[in-house]
Amino acid sequence: MAPQLLQRVTQKLASEPLRDVAAEVRRQLDSLTIPVPQGEVAITAGSRGIDNIALVTKTAGEWLREHGAKPFIIPAMGSHNGATAEGQRAMVESLGITEAAMGMPIRSSMECVKVGEVATGDVWMDKFAYESAGVLVLNRVKLHTCFSGPVQSGITKMMVVGMGKIRSAQTFHTTPSEQMKHMLLEMGQLLVDSGKVWAGLALLEDGFDKTAEIHALPASEILSRESALLTRHRELFPRLPVEDLNVLIVRTIGKTYSGTGMDTNVIGFRGVRGGEDLSSPRIKIIAALELAAASQGNAIGVGLADFITRRLRDNIDEHKTFINVYTTGDMERAKIPATLADDAALVEKIRERYGDERWMYIPNTLHLGTLYISPDLAGEVAANPRCTVDLQQLETPFDNRQLALEF
Repeated sequence: MAPQLLQRVTQKLASEPLRDVAAEVRRQLDSLTIPVPQGEVAITAGSRGIDNIALVTKTAGEWLREHGAKPFIIPAMGSHNGATAEGQRAMVESLGITEAAMGMPIRSSMECVKVGEVATGDVWMDKFAYESAGVLVLNRVKLHTCFSGPVQSGITKMMVVGMGKIRSAQTFHTTPSEQMKHMLLEMGQLLVDSGKVWAGLALLEDGFDKTAEIHALPASEILSRESALLTRHRELFPRLPVEDLNVLIVRTIGKTYSGTGMDTNVIGFRGVRGGEDLSSPRIKIIAALELAAASQGNAIGVGLADFITRRLRDNIDEHKTFINVYTTGDMERAKIPATLADDAALVEKIRERYGDERWMYIPNTLHLGTLYISPDLAGEVAANPRCTVDLQQLETPFDNRQLALEF
């Protein structure tokens, strides 16, 4: 079978990167009118590939120290990286958040303190955070991959699931997906009312995954203001340029790109049995080629694909993946898809069964500025005002990986 030929597409995505991220962190923290805790202050650190996360964390720590506080860092990532203190510390260090680089201690523990109860169970908080004089909750605001609602993935979820480690993660994910938006607010309000949270530092990224906006929120305003930040995020969020595809090839999956390995809002499929799902885009077959090294073996979301390569399968840490998926309760996302020897074998089998038309190739679900399409889509994509199609045909990366270098 002759090699599949694809055409390069450039998308005009929202591009609004901050010129001076550190200065904006300071400006936002200066805008807070609430007293700075005069004692130890915990700063949360998650597991996602947030742009400038090390710089933002370090600058926030410096600002707190200059205002009389004693900042330290806590890994706040629910059940991620094996749900161990050592694994979660290793994860934040892999993001450049080390004690030496930050000038602050890192205190990693899975030990939690019960803060209260909600309908589905207990609400917990990291022991070090609970015992501090206050917590600065730092996270990116974006669409969630399991549910819709006024508040999704951001400061509130970092408080509820991140700081609550595996215990609060289990409480939250016990809730049916259609009720998660309500439970997140209920659990978040309980934590705000506890008085343990001092403020939030919310980050928004543009269509190229660059820091676009930073917002400092007093604890009392986190729940009321986060919905407006989510609306702003929707304006910046990158999407596929067509609604219907036969085949989507995703080069790399992993938690560095999305909490579910592939952003369900991009692929149009949540994979939660019995839960609410998305209506678009409509994609018949999804294939994934490799697992990001930064995910350290956690392949949550691999079950959202229909086909994978042997190299992706061999890089899965089954224990880390199991713990993360088991905590969410959505076991479909851990299932191993049909596995082919390599890129070429995978593409050949998909072409034999599903044909050559309406194909798209993307580097991952976070970076959509450059992608590739089958020639039959060129006219449709070119009609999209944000897209430019290069009519020069190129061999796909599935045989010789030449296009992989483009990403």
